[in-house]
Amino acid sequence: MTEYPSNTPLRLRDLQEDDLEIFFQQQLDPDANYMAAFTSKDPTDHAAYTARWNKILADKTILIKTILYDGQVAGSVLSYSWSGDPEVSYWLGKEFWGMGIATWALCEFLEHEKSRPLYARVAKDNLASLRVLQKCGFDITGEDKGFANARGQEVEEYLLVKKEED
Repeated sequence: MTEYPSNTPLRLRDLQEDDLEIFFQQQLDPDANYMAAFTSKDPTDHAAYTARWNKILADKTILIKTILYDGQVAGSVLSYSWSGDPEVSYWLGKEFWGMGIATWALCEFLEHEKSRPLYARVAKDNLASLRVLQKCGFDITGEDKGFANARGQEVEEYLLVKKEED
């Protein structure tokens, strides 16, 4: 786990409705979409975005936190079980990349999300996100392929799991 001083500008908080418009703006970035790979068909479709978030917010089994950096909404981290197994996902606005924020946020989130095993997926070429997951205790357990809307093609991905702590 990445250690940060107690006066860190980073924190997680419950999602607030105003965060959703910031998340929408963040997910419009073409580079961020390419790296995430498995995104919505049309990131500019605000109605589809709103419908997706309404579904997420209506599901009380989903744990969602907003990532704050120096008081700014930097992104989100959440866990869900739509495919049966608990899985984690996160998004960070591009302007917050490369600062250790995703690692901190995911590790902190794992203090709240106690489901184990907990699963994750990442496009094979998204090395930064793979490293975040590994730093937070996830291990590669397999590989898969899936259609990536952001790339318009099938993409290879790693399957990861975080098991019970020893």
